[in-house]
Amino acid sequence: MDSRPLGTTGLFVPLLSFGASSLGQEFRSITLPEALDSVRTAFDCGLRLFDTSPFYGRGMSEVLLGIALKGLPRQEYLLCTKLGRYDLPHFDFSARRVVESVDVSLHRLGTDHIDIILCHDIEFVPLQQIVEETLPALRKIKQAGKVRCIGFSGYPQKIFRTICDQTDVDCVLNYNQYTLQNTRFAEETIPYLKARTIGIMHAGPFSARLLTDAPLPVWLKEPPPVLAAAQAARALCRSRGTELAKLALQFAIANPDIATTIAGSANPTNIRNWATWAAQPLDQELLGQVQAIFAGVHNIGHAEGLPENN
Repeated sequence: MDSRPLGTTGLFVPLLSFGASSLGQEFRSITLPEALDSVRTAFDCGLRLFDTSPFYGRGMSEVLLGIALKGLPRQEYLLCTKLGRYDLPHFDFSARRVVESVDVSLHRLGTDHIDIILCHDIEFVPLQQIVEETLPALRKIKQAGKVRCIGFSGYPQKIFRTICDQTDVDCVLNYNQYTLQNTRFAEETIPYLKARTIGIMHAGPFSARLLTDAPLPVWLKEPPPVLAAAQAARALCRSRGTELAKLALQFAIANPDIATTIAGSANPTNIRNWATWAAQPLDQELLGQVQAIFAGVHNIGHAEGLPENN
């Protein structure tokens, strides 16, 4: 799989990376063979950046990912994990917890270093703590050689300027806002990040299954007009003998400003399909028709975290 540079970090990341939230059963119950097979399939297909978090499955994702990667050459894949979010309402971005969290993640993942570590879903806490306490603690860990790149992740666009106007980070991760239905990340934030040579990652090309034929998760927050537009787009793609998910994936990875797009599944067949689709040309005519369907709900999203962070 082709790769792109992640800002000025020195890392080259695959266009498509493997998101391990599915290993934590965030979408459905999975079996151990599914978890192990999906990781090995991703490795074989070139999705050799693995993104996880202690929040996913409350530790399960990191544990299973570490087991699945055991025996594979460490220099042939990259690891990204997160810290600060540990349960739905449980956030701890203190310097003390930063140190503990990194060491626990290293143990679970079975490695002596993490390539990328991100403060997870920072919009749920006062952002000054991230600037004044969390990121300085991470810089010390980076200097010690346990992590190579540091940054943060979140959903609202406001958080990127708030943090990066005050301090330096290596890379950032946004999710669900560079899709067929929502391109706010590209319109509002990517030019800002590029000007600062910050590495740009995006997760969720399928917008939490909205842009696939799979059952929607119960926690999906998109309003009814968005759901209806997605249903119409799925029907159009089926009538053309293809899947909306294929178009969604190809659209996401086609943006040269996004170093890597992270997609997750515990189904090896899905992962093989993604690798195949990534090598095929984007149907520009169908893309235009699907974008027309979404025009009336373009960039409609929802609030996440504290009101002042949106």
